[in-house]
Amino acid sequence: MAADEPRWWWDLKQGRAVTDEERGPADDALGPYPSKAAAEAWRETRDAREEEWKDEDERWSGEDEE
Repeated sequence: MAADEPRWWWDLKQGRAVTDEERGPADDALGPYPSKAAAEAWRETRDAREEEWKDEDERWSGEDEE
């Protein structure tokens, strides 16, 4: 992300993607994201990460062995 490009956040209170200028308190924001589209896709990003972590935990604990 270049210094002159805006950072995007998902504002939990407003329920929308916002720039630094529009962002509320840090406790109400997720990010920063490199683009508005990435901020709007925060749920998909979270779900994908959680699935990866779950799979990794299963591998670590040996649950995926047959």
